[in-house]
Order: sequence, then structure tokens, then C-alpha cells
Amino acid sequence: MTASAAGGAPRVANRKGDSVPPVVRLCHLYPQEMNIYADRGNIAVLARRMAWRGFQLKVTEAGPGVKIRPGEADLYYLGGGQDRDQQQVAHDLLTTKTDAIRAAFDQGAVGLFVCGGYQLAGHEYRAADGRVMEGMGVLDVATEAGGSRLVGNVEIESRLEGEAIRIVGYENHAGRSSLGPEASPLGRVISGRGNNGRDRTEGAFVKKFVGTYLHGPLLPKNPRLADTLLRWALEFRYGERFELKPLDDRIEDAARKAVKSLSRRRRSSRPRSVSRRF
Repeated sequence: MTASAAGGAPRVANRKGDSVPPVVRLCHLYPQEMNIYADRGNIAVLARRMAWRGFQLKVTEAGPGVKIRPGEADLYYLGGGQDRDQQQVAHDLLTTKTDAIRAAFDQGAVGLFVCGGYQLAGHEYRAADGRVMEGMGVLDVATEAGGSRLVGNVEIESRLEGEAIRIVGYENHAGRSSLGPEASPLGRVISGRGNNGRDRTEGAFVKKFVGTYLHGPLLPKNPRLADTLLRWALEFRYGERFELKPLDDRIEDAARKAVKSLSRRRRSSRPRSVSRRF
């Protein structure tokens, strides 16, 4: 089953033999508690890019106390929050959702975790007051709070599938995240601070689960990343390769270029003090 630019939207047969559009099932984790800096906008982008192609994004919300089961979703999303928000959801995440998310991760499902969600997707987050929040452990990342915040526009070079693409966003975090051997960075920092302000990495990915500190929200200015996540989710759901129809991304490209200009201006205004290599 292939969705091509020439062929339009493919159809898949349901159990009754009717023709239905391809669907991605997205599980939005803690939409009320973890939605800082308009991170919910990432889901709006995914829904719109699916609709423009004649596809559907089916969103279910899983807040505190809601148990989830593996196989119910193709794509899991968790946005950012303040430390107090993370502390409120961390225990619930472990007791009602983590086993299912780990099972889905092992099966090849897709995940996007932003800022506080990124920290909770790792092994642990040690807050400024010394309290340790245990994470899901789907990303080989550990985080501790630093003494200052890393704030500003960011540009990174990413190679999620071998081809270099530029991703932009806005960081505002005190966490200092370190990647273990099982995680690859989402990208190399061109400008900005990234995971910890030292090693020039930003974010992490393991299998099809992606974590990042980039807000903005992230996906409106990075349509190629949005489409990569959607294609992964479609391929996971249907077991076939999808070639997504190109869309008119001139507005998105202009927004990305504006952020790149701001981030490079910021970089040129201060001296370089660390290596640019991974």
C-alpha cells in the first residue's frame, strides 16, 4: 500500500470490506498537565497534515488515572511542563501507562516527547530540590537540574534517516540531559545550547521514539520532521511503506528561515567556547 503524489490518498479495507482512509491513532499523554509553551500545537499540525492528504488522525487523551494498553495507539505524545507538573504526573505515568508504552516501543510504535516529556521518557530526572523522578526508560537519557536556564532559539542538523535536515525551535529549560550508549542525539547543535550546553547535542532518539527540548511549538516550523513521524506511524500501523504526497510548505519554510536567522545572529554575537563536534 503506497500513498504517492500522483495517486492521491490510498484506501485500506476495513473488516466489513468498505474502503476507509488510512488512520494514525495518537495517544496524547497528560494534555492538561503537560502543555507548556503551546506544545499542544504539535498535534494540530499532525492532524492538519494528515487531513490535507485525505488521511485521518484519531486522538485519544490519557490523563491521570487513565490506563492505556499496548496496541491502542501508533503514536504517543507527551508535551512539556514545569517541575511541579512533572512531579504530579511522574508517579501516575509509572503506575498506569509506562508498561504499555514500553511494550509499544518494543513493537515499533512512534513517540514524540518534548521538554518535560523528554525528561520523563528517560531513566530519571533529578530536580533542583534533590527529588528524583523515575522515568519510563524508553530513551537512554538521564537528566538533572542545572543552576541556570538554557534559553533561546536553536538550530540543529539532524540525520534521523541518513539525510541531513535542519530543525529549529526554542529552548527554555534548566535540565542538563546526558545520553547513554543506546541513544543517538536528535541533532548536532548549530546554534543554541541543546541537551546540556556542553556536548553540542540536542534531543535523543531510540528506535522510533524521539525526545527534544525544542518548543515553539516544534512541528509547525519543521514539516519534514512532522511527516517523518506520520510516515513512521502509518508504516507501523499498516506494515507497508508509505510515500507521503508533498505539500505546499512555503509558509512553514519561511518561518523556519526566520528562526534560523535569529539563532545565527545570537551565535555570532558571542564567542565560541566549545567544540562543534558530537
